[in-house]
Amino acid sequence: MKKMYLPARTVLWCTVCVFFLVACNSSKSKGPQFLITFSDSLSKDPLDGRLLLMIAQDTAKGEPRNQVGDSPGSAQIFGIDVDGWKAGEEKTIDGTVFGYPLKSLSELTAGDYYVQALLHKYETCKLKDGRVLKLPMDRGEGQNWRTAPGNLYSVPAKVTIGTDGNIAVTLTKANPAIAVPKDTKYIKHIRIQSKLLTEFWGRPMYLGAHVLLPEGFDEHPEAHYPLCINHGHFPSDFDGFSPEPPAADMDTSDYSDRFHIYGYKKIVAQEAHNFYKTWTSKNFPRMLIIEIQHANPYYDDSYAVNSANIGPYGDAITYELIPYIEKQFRGIGQGWARFLYGGSTGGWEALAAQIFYPDQYGGCFAACPDPIDFRAYTQVNIYKDKNAYYTEGPFRKVSKPGYRNYLGHITTTIADMNHLELVLGTKTRSGGQWDIWEAVYSPVGEDGYPKRIFDKMTGEIDTMVAQYWRNNYDLTYIMQRDWSALGPKLTGKINIYCGDMDNYYLNNAVYLAEDFLKKTKNFTEGGEVKYGDRAEHCWNGDPTLPNYLSRLHYNTMYVPKILKLIEKNAPKGADLKSWRY
Repeated sequence: MKKMYLPARTVLWCTVCVFFLVACNSSKSKGPQFLITFSDSLSKDPLDGRLLLMIAQDTAKGEPRNQVGDSPGSAQIFGIDVDGWKAGEEKTIDGTVFGYPLKSLSELTAGDYYVQALLHKYETCKLKDGRVLKLPMDRGEGQNWRTAPGNLYSVPAKVTIGTDGNIAVTLTKANPAIAVPKDTKYIKHIRIQSKLLTEFWGRPMYLGAHVLLPEGFDEHPEAHYPLCINHGHFPSDFDGFSPEPPAADMDTSDYSDRFHIYGYKKIVAQEAHNFYKTWTSKNFPRMLIIEIQHANPYYDDSYAVNSANIGPYGDAITYELIPYIEKQFRGIGQGWARFLYGGSTGGWEALAAQIFYPDQYGGCFAACPDPIDFRAYTQVNIYKDKNAYYTEGPFRKVSKPGYRNYLGHITTTIADMNHLELVLGTKTRSGGQWDIWEAVYSPVGEDGYPKRIFDKMTGEIDTMVAQYWRNNYDLTYIMQRDWSALGPKLTGKINIYCGDMDNYYLNNAVYLAEDFLKKTKNFTEGGEVKYGDRAEHCWNGDPTLPNYLSRLHYNTMYVPKILKLIEKNAPKGADLKSWRY
């Protein structure tokens, strides 16, 4: 090949350009970096967990960690996994770390902010099947990264974040232990070690419950009572029951964005006292009501079913916890005298437990249940859609909504919700809503953690996992598939209530379930499905009350309905007298 020579002037110009580019690159901003450490006074041992960095514009609404959520007003948050992190060792969060709502620290506008870091601690779990996992075990708080005892955090500090520079943050405090509630005349607290769960997890695992005793329990030692299981999220104590009325001078300046009213805290307190008066009144049915504590390493409760990732919680609750409670507090102890109800997560659990254990329960009242048909997994059909985040055409795609108000106004998308969870924890460890569905419903993945139903970053659905979900946890599909055996056992036992403007679009799955149920004789002989006009999430089936009150009336709404079921369906010779005083 013939050699080519450039003029000397051209060579000189190219050399100048190279030196200029090198100089520009060497002075190019790296962007801001946070260098995070923890004090050796907090731990001498190396720590594992999820290190979170929160950035807020102010602290008027609380510490930055308490401003994180999937609403438009969320604080900024970033997260990284740490393994064997030692005191004094710096961990870096910079522009390469994925965040929410902004995806990168480099997108943050320069200015003054309040900053806080927190370590959500993980423990090493050695399961019976040989898996070794690092997970955030519940420590009595109900699987909450903000308050979990022992989690390390920094005091919120005002800092100036520019286009470059290092900012040091030191974790100096640890969350305290959770106070254990005390027994009262009406409310008792129990905690048992579960043999089934302990065997699954390879370590002691516990179930707890708050038990509401009926009026006259001590005065009628001969009485044995029906049992009501009020399913729902982790209860720190029995919810919505107070012998004391709210103080007359209780502050009513608080504002509920959801319900557009002031003084909602006082309304809740007054309703708790109203329930106490109803519960102790002369003609109200005498029964036991329990709320269950079954937090686990993935969420604030287990969804009350057996799961490849969570463990045999369905069996543990049905065959260990409930018989123990009935023995301790004089329950009747038979399926016809046990009833299920709850809303949202609790609504799904009530229906699922009735379907999976049809002989063990006498009826369910499922309000605003989480998706009971995965053709309407909120806004996703996991069997037909290719992507959980977008509806796609040949030239554009539209984000699928995640949350709406009763007018249909959208404040977040499914992608937003899942990207926040991805920041809070990898490998389904965020403790969030979408991750717990995945942890409960999915098979075990190759890495030992739950197998993803869809790619958390992109939303692409795994069709094989979707089929596993359908066969094991799609409640409508399971009822259709097994109705010849299930139907006779579920006659008159299924009752579902949902607002037609449910914030999470949960009514869409209820419509699909109803389409099947209303064609069956077993359902039409006593069961019902009802919808609340423009009612939002947690509507319980009472059309006479506004949504902000109906969601507080689960016990007073369903206990009288349960009494009617008992009177209609109790077997011959059943005890219908000892508890009717």
